[in-house]
Amino acid sequence: MFVTDWRGLRQLVVGLMLFGCGMGLVVRGGNGQGPWTVFHEGLSDRSPLSIGGATVVTGVLLLVIVLAMGVRVGLGTVLNVIIIGPTTDLTLWLLDEPGSAVARVVFTILAPLVVGLGSALYLGVHVGPGPRDGVMTGLAVRGWSIRTARFSIEAFAFFGGLILGGTIGWGTAWWLIAIGPAVQTSLPWFDRSP
Repeated sequence: MFVTDWRGLRQLVVGLMLFGCGMGLVVRGGNGQGPWTVFHEGLSDRSPLSIGGATVVTGVLLLVIVLAMGVRVGLGTVLNVIIIGPTTDLTLWLLDEPGSAVARVVFTILAPLVVGLGSALYLGVHVGPGPRDGVMTGLAVRGWSIRTARFSIEAFAFFGGLILGGTIGWGTAWWLIAIGPAVQTSLPWFDRSP
C-alpha cells in the first residue's frame, strides 16, 4: 500500500498537515476539543511532551498495537504518526491564543471542518488507515461492530483525557457533530480509488 505517483503523495501529505492544523485550531479555540485532542492535551499537561509530541507518542503506541493485531498498514499509517503531531505543534507555535472570544469561536468551529477536509485528502489516497482507525479495524475483525469499536476507542481517549485534565466544552460536542459530515462531504472530491 504505497503511493505510486507524486500527486497521490502530495495529497496524502497535505491532508495530514491539514489534519494537524485543525488540531492546533481547536486547541487555540479553547472551547473544548475532540476526544483524542482532549487526551493529547491532558497527556501534555502531565508530562514534558508538547501536544504534538503526545500525539506522536500515542500514535506510535497505537501503531504497535495495530501491528500486533495483524492489521495491514501502509505509508498513510506511518506518515500519520510522523506528520500530524509536528504540524499541530507548528500551528500552535504560529498562532497565538486569540484575545477575542469571537476568534476563539471561529477557531473552534473551523477546526473539525479542517480536520475533516484533511482526513478526506489522506483517506482518499487509500494507502493505509491512521493508527486509531487501525485499532478499530482490528477490533472489528475480532467480532466487534465498527460502531462499538469506534465508540469504545473514542470513549477511552475522552475519559482518559478528562482524567488527565484535557479541555472539554461546547467545542467537544461540536467536534462530535461536525467531524463525520465534514469527512463524508469532502471524501468524494479526493477519492482516488482505482
